[in-house]
Amino acid sequence: MERVLKSRVFRVITIILLIVLLLLLGVFLFLKLWVPLGGSVTDSDRINYLERASNYKNGKFSNENFFQMIYSDSKKNSFVSNKGVTPSEKISSVNPSFLEKPSIDLLNVTWLGHSTLLIQMHGMNILVDPVFSDRTSPVSFVGPSRFSEMPIEVDDLPNIDIVVISHDHYDHLDYSTIKKIDEKVSKYIVPLGIENHLERWGVSSSKIINLAWWEEVDINGLLIGCTPARHYSGRKIIDNYNTLWASFVFVDEYHKVFESGDTGFDKHFQEIYDKYGEFDLALLDSGQYDVKWRSTHMSPEEAVEAGKILGSKVIMPIHWGAFSLANHPWDDSVQRFSLKAESENMNYITPKIGQTFTYGEVFNHEKWWSSIE
Repeated sequence: MERVLKSRVFRVITIILLIVLLLLLGVFLFLKLWVPLGGSVTDSDRINYLERASNYKNGKFSNENFFQMIYSDSKKNSFVSNKGVTPSEKISSVNPSFLEKPSIDLLNVTWLGHSTLLIQMHGMNILVDPVFSDRTSPVSFVGPSRFSEMPIEVDDLPNIDIVVISHDHYDHLDYSTIKKIDEKVSKYIVPLGIENHLERWGVSSSKIINLAWWEEVDINGLLIGCTPARHYSGRKIIDNYNTLWASFVFVDEYHKVFESGDTGFDKHFQEIYDKYGEFDLALLDSGQYDVKWRSTHMSPEEAVEAGKILGSKVIMPIHWGAFSLANHPWDDSVQRFSLKAESENMNYITPKIGQTFTYGEVFNHEKWWSSIE
C-alpha cells in the first residue's frame, strides 16, 4: 500500500513539474518569438552605446540622479477631482485642422490623445509617440483600453517627415501603428536601442536615426535634440533599462518646442534650459501619476513648474485623456494643471482631443472636460 501511495505521489509531482516546465517554455517562446514585443540589443550595439552614452553601464541605461521605480511610504495622493479613473462615456473628439503642407514659419500642434502629437514645424510634419490602437498592450485583447475617440485614422494622416519616439513603453511605441504608418514616414528619430524594435518590425534601417542624450541631428534645417528624462524602459518585464528614454527639443529660426516624454521632475529641466534657452511651447507629461511612482511621472503641479523653469511662453499637458494607467480621476491632471498654471500666471492650452492649436493665435480656455462625467 505504501509503495502504491509513493508511486501516486511521484506521478502527481512529475505531472506538476511537466506543467510548470511547459508553462515556462511557453513564456520563453512568447518572449522570444512574439514580434510586437520588439527586438533585442546586440553586442555591437552595447559597444556603440557605451561610447556615446555616459549613462550606459553594464548593458543598462540609468537616470542621472536618484531614481526609485516604486515607493512604499505612506504618502497619500491629493486629487481635486472626484470622477472615476475613466469617464462614464467615451470622450468625443473634434476634427483636426492641420495642413497637408505647412509653411516654414508655421507652428501647429494637434493633440490626438495621450502623448500622440502631430507637430507641424519648419514646413514639416512631425509625429510624436504615435499610438492609434485601442489598447496599450503587446496583444489586442488585454491591456488598458482607450476611453476617448481617436480623431483620425492612419489613412487620414499627411505624409510624415519625421516620427519621434520618446521610449519603448506600449503607450508610446505601438507595433500595429508603426506597421500602418511606415509607408508614410521618411525618418524615425529615436533614443538608443529603439532602432532594434523598429527594424524587427520591418522598418528600413536607412530611415532610422538613434540618439543618446545631448546628441542632435539636423533635418532640412530643423535641429532636433535628444535630451534627458527621468523614467525607464522595457517591453518584456525582463528587459527594463535596455533601451534609452528621452525628451526632445525642436529648434528652427522661428520657434523652439520642448516635448518631455514620460518623466519625473528633476534637474534636467534646468540643464535643458541652460543649453537651449527659453521655449515657445512645452508639451509636458502631466498624467498617469501616483505618489508611489513619483520618480517616473510628474504631478500636474510639477509639470507647470518644469514649464516655468524652461522659460516656456506656452505650456500644454499631455499623457492624459486616452488611457487610464494610474489610479487618479481621469480629469484630475488637467484640472490641477490649469489651476497651477493660472496661479503662476502662465499661458497654457488644453485643447480638445483632435484640436489643432496654431502658435501665436488666441486660445479659448473652454474647460471642456468639466461637462463630462
